[in-house]
Amino acid sequence: MLLKDRVAIVTGGARGIGRGIADKFAQEGCSVAIVDVRMEEANRALAQLSKKGQKVLAVQCDVTDGRQVQGMIDEVIGKLGKVDIFVNNAGVAQTPGRSTPDISEEEWDKILATNLKSVFLCCRAIIPHMKERRYGKIVNISSLAAVYPPGETPAYCASKAGILGISNELAVELAPFNICVNTILPGMILTEIWDDVIPPGPNRDGALADLSKRFVPMQRIGSPEDIAGVALFFSSDLSAYVTAAQIIVGGGMPLKFFD
Repeated sequence: MLLKDRVAIVTGGARGIGRGIADKFAQEGCSVAIVDVRMEEANRALAQLSKKGQKVLAVQCDVTDGRQVQGMIDEVIGKLGKVDIFVNNAGVAQTPGRSTPDISEEEWDKILATNLKSVFLCCRAIIPHMKERRYGKIVNISSLAAVYPPGETPAYCASKAGILGISNELAVELAPFNICVNTILPGMILTEIWDDVIPPGPNRDGALADLSKRFVPMQRIGSPEDIAGVALFFSSDLSAYVTAAQIIVGGGMPLKFFD
C-alpha cells in the first residue's frame, strides 16, 4: 500500500494509460479522481475502481480550459480533502505521414492545447495547494517522440518535447517546497491512441506485432500497466529524493533504431 491515504488526480483517466495508472494507484491505497471529457467511459472506470475499496471520483473537464481546470481541482479538494499527486496524462495523437507544410493551424493549435497547454493549466491550478501543504508529486506523461521523433508528426513531437521543458522548469521552481516533478516517456504502448494511426481491424494486431519485433528489443508492445508501475514509483515516497527525472518506458527503445 505505497499510496495509503494519498489522493491523486489523473487526467485522461477514463481509458488507456490514464486508466492503467488510476487502477494501480487504487490498488496501492490511493483515492483517485478520474478526470476526462468522456464521462460514459469515466463512469465505467469509476464503477470498476470503486470495487477496490478506495474513494473514487469521475469529473468531467476539458483540460484546455483554465476555468474548467480550476473548477475540477476545487471539486476534488472539496470532496476528497486534498490532492497529493497530479498526473498530467490527457493527450491526443497526430495522424502520421504529413510534413509540417501539410498541418493546418487549427490542428496544430488543438494538439498543442491538449498535450501541452493542459499541463501548464493543471500545474498552475494545483501548485498553490501543494505549496501550502509543502508536499506534492506531479507526474507528466510525455513520449519517446519528444526526443526521438518518428517522422512527420511535428505537432505531436513539439507538444511532447514541450512537456520536458516545463517539467524541468517546475522541478527547479518547486523543489524548495518538497514538490517533485518527474516525466515518463512512453514508447510503443497499446492504447486507443493507436486508432488514429492504425485503424482497428483484423490486421491491427499483426501490424503492431511486426512493429514491436522490428523496433522494440523486448519484442513486445507495452501496456498501460507498464507505465503505471513507473508512475507509482514517481508518486510514492520511494522517489522522495527524485525530481526532474525522465524515464523512458519503451522495452529498450530507442536502441534498436540504430541497428
